[in-house]
Amino acid sequence: MLAIPFPAIDPVLIEFGPLAIRWYSLAYIAGILIGWRYMAHMAGRAAGAVDRIDVDDFVVWATLGVVLGGRLGYVLFYQPAFYLENPGQIIAMWKGGMSFHGGALGVLAAISLFCARRRIGWLVFTDLIALVAPIGLFFGRIANFINGELFGRVSDVGWAMVFPRGGPLPRHPSQLYEAGLEGLVLFAVLCLAVYRFGALRRPGMVFGLFLLGYALARIAVEFVREPDAHLGVLGGIATMGQVLSLPLALLGLWLIVRARPVRLGALIAARIRRTGPMQVSDYMAFALADPEHGYYTTRDPLGRRATS
Repeated sequence: MLAIPFPAIDPVLIEFGPLAIRWYSLAYIAGILIGWRYMAHMAGRAAGAVDRIDVDDFVVWATLGVVLGGRLGYVLFYQPAFYLENPGQIIAMWKGGMSFHGGALGVLAAISLFCARRRIGWLVFTDLIALVAPIGLFFGRIANFINGELFGRVSDVGWAMVFPRGGPLPRHPSQLYEAGLEGLVLFAVLCLAVYRFGALRRPGMVFGLFLLGYALARIAVEFVREPDAHLGVLGGIATMGQVLSLPLALLGLWLIVRARPVRLGALIAARIRRTGPMQVSDYMAFALADPEHGYYTTRDPLGRRATS
């Protein structure tokens, strides 16, 4: 059975005595930093009062949500019995073991607390997070590939690889499938929705598209990804990843269906609630700055349809 050799990439990039810089850690750092910069760039398109300083301040919150939620999610969803017997291993994140679903819950908890403190619309802010999430997913899956973990099932396809931890038989490089679908393809779909169809002006639309797109990609790849050895295929029907993704797909579909455009009056009201009364000049600039709404010709300053 032919197979492509697995690239011999050391999971450790550089070592300084006891300190080791790993590709796994760099993947998380790259995802957070690039996502932060792109989110700051897109904040002005959000359907509500989101300032660049809000995005800057949220980086720490997002980091804690991803890391703590991702690790605790893996511990609780995938190997609770092992970590109950070996609690000291919970902090050994350099050995791998992060759950997307747990990380998502951690970030959503961070968003809820942050938005409550800053008086930002929850769905408005979550849309921005969802827009950049595929960037982190892409780098995370590439790190899984470098670590030789979360590989696919045994296969005879021409691009199958023999993974160091996967035995002598060639397997699907499912990490690369996920990097392509959950990362590149999903990011392209969300950007198309935002730039072509103004999805950020419908709170919940981008978040819903992300949840639905991620769930469909994850469910599809799970058919060729090796199930967790300690779980297998639950009931002989679905893997844990598929079971956890199904509610995400349903929630995403519901958010897409219920998403509605935000009227200009609501946008201005949200700004006033956060920053106080607006100067006339600020009001006019805010009302006319976004050609996507067509307020120059089709509506009056309060967002009502103009009549002839």
